[in-house]
Amino acid sequence: MSTTDLASFAYGLPKAELHLHLEGTLEPELKFALAARNGIDLAEKTVEDVKATYNFTDLTSFLAVYYPAMQVLQTADDFHDLAWAYLQKAHSQGVVHVEMFFDPQAHTSRGVPFANVIGGYRRAAVRAQDELGISAELILCFLRDFSAEYAMATLMEALPYKAWIVGVGLDSDERGNPPEKFAAVFARARSEGFFLTMHCDIDQVGSIDNIRTVLTEIDVDRIDHGTNIVEDPELVALAIEKGMGFTCCPVSNSFVTEQMKSEEIVGLLRQGARVTLNSDDPAYFGGYVADNYVALAEQAGLARDELVQLAINSFEASWLTPSRRAAYIQSVRDYAAAAAVTA
Repeated sequence: MSTTDLASFAYGLPKAELHLHLEGTLEPELKFALAARNGIDLAEKTVEDVKATYNFTDLTSFLAVYYPAMQVLQTADDFHDLAWAYLQKAHSQGVVHVEMFFDPQAHTSRGVPFANVIGGYRRAAVRAQDELGISAELILCFLRDFSAEYAMATLMEALPYKAWIVGVGLDSDERGNPPEKFAAVFARARSEGFFLTMHCDIDQVGSIDNIRTVLTEIDVDRIDHGTNIVEDPELVALAIEKGMGFTCCPVSNSFVTEQMKSEEIVGLLRQGARVTLNSDDPAYFGGYVADNYVALAEQAGLARDELVQLAINSFEASWLTPSRRAAYIQSVRDYAAAAAVTA
């Protein structure tokens, strides 16, 4: 398959995105527009100035740029505009279902009301269904470098909005902030009916121990990143047995490590692990979800049927109802069959 044919197939492939930080979709142009709307004077004066700050060598250096950029997000309209811009882009890349992370503590900690954050995001999610045909859900993420008490308070603040939130997650700086720090918070979230996922970022100190904890003690429904699981074949076998989804992000991996972890991702895929491809923070890493399909396919020499399996995995690992999941998977198979006929 030529590069052009591969890209066309990957873009049109119906897919779910399961690892996408809404705050990580803040493109420079929108950042300037929101700053002007809210009377905020930015240090950067051009798009090129903003992109020049994207010099990441690890998770910590990325977060040092990521969090300050959020100051332009103030009102419910700002959060709506951010999510709506992402959803339009996702639609152009074949996304038909998305489960989107949002970080309320990154905003409430600087005085923005929780209602502004979730109200704006929810409005965009409803609009996406109406205008784009995209099914969109929200996952509330706790920032692991804040206290467990703050996480629990945020969970309590979110309960009046339970119908708008499909699950909870854990992100930000993993160093010194292992999963067990938040065990009580996630147990309470489970009791409230939320699905659970946690970031186990690539190549962190103690990464394999954190993966073991989320699999065997926290008992999450999905793992975000998590490719360091290959260090322990017994854990790989357990994850496959449990049907555990892994939300991998090849392009962002290539920014914070030497390469995109293609060997690990593809190795897990070929063993039968439920790996999925996602864009993580695409405004910062320069690739939305279909771009990640193309990048991994080119790096690892994936065949068309493996791209199809990745798309099927994206629905199998989702938190859709069984009937909706089955319908989306059938749409992937129908797309692949039609593409094979015209090839």
